[in-house]
Amino acid sequence: MKKYKITHKITADFIAEAIVNEDEIDASINDLKEYKKPNSKFEYTMLKGTESVTQTTYEEYDEKFNNSIKEWISKLCITTSSFN
Repeated sequence: MKKYKITHKITADFIAEAIVNEDEIDASINDLKEYKKPNSKFEYTMLKGTESVTQTTYEEYDEKFNNSIKEWISKLCITTSSFN
């Protein structure tokens, strides 16, 4: 039996929250330092009802083929990130 991979490109609104110690920011001058933009230190909550599908695709799924692509992409990402 054929398998298909369905991919949805989605936009949504999120809340990003982080609890920090007072020495990690400068509240007296409103300097959030490394917390100015959300990063992996934040916890994310998607606001229910804000999601919207902007694009949908589907393709035949072959586990053997897709695993080799994942390995190639993984190697590519490692190689690319080493230039930064």
